Amino acid sequence: MDQPKIERLLRLMKMLTANTELTVDEIAERLDMSRRTVYRYIDTFRAAGFIIKKSGSYIRIDKASPHFKDISQLVHFTEEEAAILKRAIENIDEGNALKQNLKRKLYSVYDNGTLPDTVVKGGNAARIHALLEAIEQKRQVVLRGYRSSHTGTTSDRRVEPFAFTTNYVQAWCFDVSDNTNKLFATARMGSVEPTDTPWHHEQEHECGFTDAFRISGKRRMRIVLELGVMAHNLLVEEFPLAERDISQTDDGHWILATDIADVKGAGRFVAGLLNDIRIVESEELKEYIKSYIAAYGNI
Repeated sequence: MDQPKIERLLRLMKMLTANTELTVDEIAERLDMSRRTVYRYIDTFRAAGFIIKKSGSYIRIDKASPHFKDISQLVHFTEEEAAILKRAIENIDEGNALKQNLKRKLYSVYDNGTLPDTVVKGGNAARIHALLEAIEQKRQVVLRGYRSSHTGTTSDRRVEPFAFTTNYVQAWCFDVSDNTNKLFATARMGSVEPTDTPWHHEQEHECGFTDAFRISGKRRMRIVLELGVMAHNLLVEEFPLAERDISQTDDGHWILATDIADVKGAGRFVAGLLNDIRIVESEELKEYIKSYIAAYGNI
C-alpha cells in the first residue's frame, strides 16, 4: 500500500474515532476525496473487524470495536504530547531534510488545527485557525483591520496566505493589491475573513529568509561577531540554529558568521552582552547598537 493511501486511512481513522460527528460528505471534503473512496475505506475498516456505527447521517467507529481503545490512543495526541512533539521537531536544524518530512507525517495524521493551540494563546488562535484553513483549501482571505507597523495605518488586506513563521507569529501572504509576498503579524490582524475565491497566484508564492534569531524578511545581511564564553553559551541555548554558523578560534572565543534578515533580532542579543561580544563585521548592526544604547541607556 502506498504511503499517501496509508496517510489518508490514518486521517480517516482519526476522524471516525474522534469525539465529533461528521457526515460522509464532510469527511470527503476534509480529506479531499470522493464519497466512493470514503465508503471503500470504511469497508476496509469493517473487513478488519471494526464496527461502523451510523447515527442519522453521521458515521463513526463504534467504541465496542476490537482494539478501539488501542487504535484511538495511537492516532490521537494529548495537547502536552503534541507540544512536546512539535518542540522536538522545531529544534531540528532547518537544513535537516528529515525535519519537513517529520512535520508532514505528524500533521497528516494529527489535526492541523489543534497543534497551534499548544503554542498560540488567547484571541490569536481564531485568526491562526482561519489562516490554516485558508492555506489548506488554497483560498484567499481578507485581513480585516490590519494594523501596519510600517505606515501606522489600519486597513483591510486581501491576501493569499501560504506559510507561517515560527510559532505562528507571522504569516507569509501574497498581497493581491500589489502582487508581492509579505509578512503579516498575526497579532496585528483584527480578524481573518474567509472568502470563496481560490488562489490565483500560487506560482508566485515564495517565503522569505528566516535567520538564526528567528527574524524573517526578504533580504540577507552578513554579520560577523566574536563571542566570549557567556555569549557563546547563551546564543546556542536561546538560538540553536546559530550553532551551525559558529567556529571556535581558541579556548575562550568563537566566531559567529551568519546572514540575518534584520538587525533587530541580533541587535537585541548583542546589546545585552556588550562586554562579551565584539562586532567584527556589519556597520548597520553597529549603528543599531549605538541607537539602541542612546534610546535606552539612561533608563
